[in-house]
Amino acid sequence: MHTLVVNAGSSSVKFTCFGPGPDEVLAQGMVERIGLDGTTLHYQPRVGEALHQPVDTNHTGQALRALVERLTDTRHGSLDSPDQVAVVAHRVVHGGEKINQPVIIDEAVKAVIREHFALAPLHNPPNLAGIEAAQEVFPGAVQVGVFDTAFHRTLPAKAYLYALPRRLYEDYRIRRYGFHGISHQYVSRIAAEMLGRQPAEVNLVTCHLGNGCSITAVQGGRSVDTSMGFTPLEGLVMGTRTGDLDPAIVIHLMDHHGMSLDQVKDLLNKQSGLLGLSGGRSSDMRDIAAACQQGDATAQGALEVFCYRIKKYLGAYAAAMGSVDAVVFTGGIGENSPLVRQMALEGLAGLGIVLDHEPNQAPATGARAIHAASSLVSLLVVPTNEEKEMAGQARSLLP
Repeated sequence: MHTLVVNAGSSSVKFTCFGPGPDEVLAQGMVERIGLDGTTLHYQPRVGEALHQPVDTNHTGQALRALVERLTDTRHGSLDSPDQVAVVAHRVVHGGEKINQPVIIDEAVKAVIREHFALAPLHNPPNLAGIEAAQEVFPGAVQVGVFDTAFHRTLPAKAYLYALPRRLYEDYRIRRYGFHGISHQYVSRIAAEMLGRQPAEVNLVTCHLGNGCSITAVQGGRSVDTSMGFTPLEGLVMGTRTGDLDPAIVIHLMDHHGMSLDQVKDLLNKQSGLLGLSGGRSSDMRDIAAACQQGDATAQGALEVFCYRIKKYLGAYAAAMGSVDAVVFTGGIGENSPLVRQMALEGLAGLGIVLDHEPNQAPATGARAIHAASSLVSLLVVPTNEEKEMAGQARSLLP
């Protein structure tokens, strides 16, 4: 039984093909810049050289077909036929309150995905396009939706309700949903294994830090609070997104500075975060860190705001759960930036958090501990593997 994991975005389709074994990756790759100049297919088989070549694709369906051609290519492919794929797992960002677990996709599920287009306009539409394309390309496979919001289904009302008129929740379901759930679920399980305990026995704060950032309180294996909210805009500082913001700023910009709704949306989602704080230098933490080393005060300020926000949430979630067994870092920044981890954890000895600078600074790629022997709280770096998590969840639905 082979499993294909698909992550369809607005201008790209990423995939990973698993063999019968849960860790057997046969191939992975992506088609990027779909519908734009320079559309390129990247394909990495388990054995052999990677391929990078231009492709003529204008939509998700064509991109999937191009990937299937590589998967079944007699020289570079990993499959004899598309029929070998028994299940296709699709990442879907938003399922609202109606879908809170992996599901076999039917017309009712697709209707729910459409229903939440307005809440995830950059993600749910291409997610659905990927599903419909895969149904054509792999007609014999079971199509499964794995939802980013599902892990946060266990949030209590005190964590997911906003202090708005109750009718806005009851009529429009305006509430905290949370995102990055696939990643938080995966790393929390691996962290429990590293501690030699069951997920139900530990309290964790999991920090997914990348271009998008979120932090989650995981109590006994269940998400009990998380930083992203009704949309992925709330919470931590991100690459180009503001994170937490006084909502009156939006009113002020529109009332007193003549900004339109579209201009404000663009400002909050695409011009802010690290990019905005650094004066437009970059949204990439690697560039920010390099500028800090060169003495750039603006970049240093951006880095300090980024790390301070992590520290605030970490302390808040420790208080909410009453105790923390481990803090877990994942994502491109969380896994690869010793500087961010150091700054986010500085001054927390009173909470029992003490970093060991040597393993924190040491170059490494796998899951590892970075806490000092005197630390009462374990500090872990766990590379996320959302594809493996999705494949496992999808396979669990098969008879």
